[in-house]
Amino acid sequence: MGHSRRTYHFECTPSQSGNLVVVHNGIIENFKELRTELEAHGIGYKTDTDTETVALLTQHYMSRGHSPREASELTVGRLEGSFALAFLFHGEDDLLIAARKGSPLAIGHGSGEVYIGSDAIALAPLTNKITYLEEDDFAVLTRDSIKIWDKNGQLAKRSIRAIVIDTTHVDKAGYKHFMAKEIAEQPSTLERTLSNYITSDGLDIRVPQSDLDLAQIDRITMVACGTAFYAALTAKYWFEKIARVPVEVDIASEFRYREPPVSPGTSALFVSQSGETADTLAALRYMTSQNAAIISVVNVEESSIARESDLVLPIHAGIEIGVASTKAFTAQLTVLAMLALKVGRVRGTITDDEFRSHLADIKRIPILINQALSIENPVKKLAGKLATAQDILFLGRGSMYPLAMEGALKLKEISYIHAEGYASGELKHGPIALVDKKVPIVVMAPHDSLFEKSISNMQEVMARAGKVLLLSSKSGLDLAADGVWATLTMPDAPELITPIIYAIPAQLLAYHTAVAKGTDVDQPRNLAKSVTVE
Repeated sequence: MGHSRRTYHFECTPSQSGNLVVVHNGIIENFKELRTELEAHGIGYKTDTDTETVALLTQHYMSRGHSPREASELTVGRLEGSFALAFLFHGEDDLLIAARKGSPLAIGHGSGEVYIGSDAIALAPLTNKITYLEEDDFAVLTRDSIKIWDKNGQLAKRSIRAIVIDTTHVDKAGYKHFMAKEIAEQPSTLERTLSNYITSDGLDIRVPQSDLDLAQIDRITMVACGTAFYAALTAKYWFEKIARVPVEVDIASEFRYREPPVSPGTSALFVSQSGETADTLAALRYMTSQNAAIISVVNVEESSIARESDLVLPIHAGIEIGVASTKAFTAQLTVLAMLALKVGRVRGTITDDEFRSHLADIKRIPILINQALSIENPVKKLAGKLATAQDILFLGRGSMYPLAMEGALKLKEISYIHAEGYASGELKHGPIALVDKKVPIVVMAPHDSLFEKSISNMQEVMARAGKVLLLSSKSGLDLAADGVWATLTMPDAPELITPIIYAIPAQLLAYHTAVAKGTDVDQPRNLAKSVTVE
């Protein structure tokens, strides 16, 4: 809301009824029942959306003599589901009403202005002061005042928090797309991530202070969605190998409804770029109810997930604009690798020498990422050919298996090409039936302890005329590149951090293939940056 006029940016489509506009993020589960009730009053519909139902119900209450505030409050009281709502009224230029249940909602404080948005990142370009509404809060906002009522109808005091997000990165800086910029800035991003965790003498990893004793972690349940889920799957290999802690990894949308039994001593680790992912937050609250210790890896320290955690591990990636996560993913991986190493040390599952060796490897990440970015020109040449494919397979073994799935996800979400990631050893259990000369197969095979197994699987693909794009180091390509369709030369990297380095070709292949196809790279169809509803 501005001084002389009001300017709004909506992340979702608003609905208008008479002199009222409703902006809604979420799902109104009982909108059909409410619609039937309104139809009995002779009120018709122009759309089939639940948002229009909210607008019509509010307008109905106003037609019966209720004030805008009263009508909005009565409407919110009738709604079932998960939602964040904003109500705007023609002729009421100094009034904005907001309410939340389930979906996140924040108020931004300006000078003679107020803003509302789903999270801190959305509001960061406008203000550095945020108030988060809590569950079932109802707020009446003007330029000069903010009043919030809690679920019991009592006036509530909600604190103002400072946003610690670097807003200087909210431009393309000469790049064609935000995604291209965010891929390119990963070396500097990860330098910042490392500097926030590695001690000044370079000999240890520091984590934020909390009551959680890392040495007492006996079992971890990791929960996340999308790209963050693949970061968690990768971290499972690290925690089990280095820290010797058994790990289960779940997709949040499945975990929250399965409500599995939780063993005593279980810690729950949640990974979310926004810290507002609805399914992940619901899973967190379930684990809290089971008395599990809560650890979160987030990019926004003021987010709902962070505020409800016992230990918060920020990734310090800065604002990420592109819907397809790039720098946030590699920063998540880097933080998870450091946490696994720290837990291994305090649990005594690795020696001091092993700890120092692994830490030295982790400190090389920015340099190796920079070297990996040098494959961009070869990727551009391959992208035009990949853009004509209808199906693409990604294969990987060990910790490269989650990277194969992440590569497939990146490709399909921005290029709209059907892609799947598989564990290389699963080929004979079904996926090999998909292989023919028209299907490119991206094989991620660093020259590591599983290299020979990976190449054996690759040769099975080639025997069936598969078009193999082999990603490996020079030493790996020297041994296995004969007869493949194409290669990309990756830098030699320690086995611990190869998943982080091999995220780069996954991102570049997706980006340049999408550019070759002419799709909207930063805002792919049907997708949003933060999924704040289930």
